[in-house]
Amino acid sequence: MAPRDPESEEEEQEYERPELGHLAQWSVSSHKYGFGVENLRDNNDNTFWQSEGPQPHAIDLSFPKRVFVSTVVLFMSHPRDDSYTPSKISIRAGTSVHDLQEVRMCEFQKPDGWIAIPLRPMDSTEDGMEVEGPPIPCHHLRIVIQANHLNGKDTHVRGLKIHGQPG
Repeated sequence: MAPRDPESEEEEQEYERPELGHLAQWSVSSHKYGFGVENLRDNNDNTFWQSEGPQPHAIDLSFPKRVFVSTVVLFMSHPRDDSYTPSKISIRAGTSVHDLQEVRMCEFQKPDGWIAIPLRPMDSTEDGMEVEGPPIPCHHLRIVIQANHLNGKDTHVRGLKIHGQPG
């Protein structure tokens, strides 16, 4: 499923869903000093997490109780980050790090801004319309950066939000 641009009216509804990131313990596979996981949560697109080391890179969120995730929203900026910008990511969910299953794979062409990635399966109605399926239940969520633009080694992600189901 392709990521969506949250500027659309449909995606404005997405932001009515609760943000769940504050419930999780966050960690990253690596980071350059001064560019750690806290930069993903500071709501400042001038700061970023920068990985350091071989790919793939990962952002892990561990929730103490099961949550229901509908959307992952990433802030990426190809104009500012060039070869550090993710071009291919995998989103995995499970009850622990030991049973993660891929729920979405996305490829990006020079993203700039907030990119909403729905995790809910899309169901079709009898008349052929697509409707949201249920959110993904999980205790653990992993965002894996598998490739960057221009085959860059390290990655920049400027923000990350996790949205649940409408309350």
